[in-house]
Amino acid sequence: MYSTHSFHLPQLVLALGLSCGALVAHAQAVDVAAAEALLKENKCGKCHSVDKQKDGPSFKKTAAKHKGKADAESKLFTHLTTGPMVEIDGEKEEHKEIKAKDDAAVKNLIQYILSR
Repeated sequence: MYSTHSFHLPQLVLALGLSCGALVAHAQAVDVAAAEALLKENKCGKCHSVDKQKDGPSFKKTAAKHKGKADAESKLFTHLTTGPMVEIDGEKEEHKEIKAKDDAAVKNLIQYILSR
């Protein structure tokens, strides 16, 4: 009747609880103040908004587009750090590169965008 596995029920419950806790902690790890400061410093609000369409898509629309995709962070990181061409009102122009102190700041910004 007993399993030969080395995990007992209390250990399994503890392991699952810790795993879920780590996922929640990761989801809440966005430094909102730092992300919003980086948005302001880079004048992202000129073309983007959290929930309204401007010249660029809202962060809500961007988050919906990338929801559940494993490559969301890497695609957005490339977009924000390489100055790709974007189309605004039928005109092509270079998207500004995010100026940040390090990659961690850009990744925090990406998590902020994806969490909207």
